[in-house]
Amino acid sequence: MKNETLAPVVISSNDLLTQWQGHRSLTRRVIEAFPEDKLFSYSVGGMRPFSELALEMIHMAVPSVAGIITGEWKTFGESEAEEKPTTKAGLLKLWDESTEKLNELFPQIKLERFQEIEKAFGQYEGTNHSLIFYCIDNEIHHRGQGYVYLRSLGIEPPFFWERQ
Repeated sequence: MKNETLAPVVISSNDLLTQWQGHRSLTRRVIEAFPEDKLFSYSVGGMRPFSELALEMIHMAVPSVAGIITGEWKTFGESEAEEKPTTKAGLLKLWDESTEKLNELFPQIKLERFQEIEKAFGQYEGTNHSLIFYCIDNEIHHRGQGYVYLRSLGIEPPFFWERQ
């Protein structure tokens, strides 16, 4: 569905990407803060280990932007890496590759695509910009779980406001 007239812009596409990448930078530091032996196994209250939460973020980011660009949506998880990393270095490598791919793809989103309504991954209907906000909100939510894990391990997490 296409909007014929676009409302005035409050934030530019570039500023939105900068905001998202600031969150990704902070989440990367949370991954780094985990001890190697706890990143893949530690959880609180039955929640998933932080490595699984980070993989979910990875599997949402680039596929969401690619879908917004092309209008073609795979089933969620279809584009996931075949092998899950088993080391912090491997997880950080995937994180960094995803971050670079976002930098490459995001500027390719045509402005009118942000306002268009689609059914992302065949299940989430809404505007494309709302999907981007969902990806950011989901990351913040799961990063908060990581903060709880780190604090329960006696580790001071990075300051949440430092997103460079």
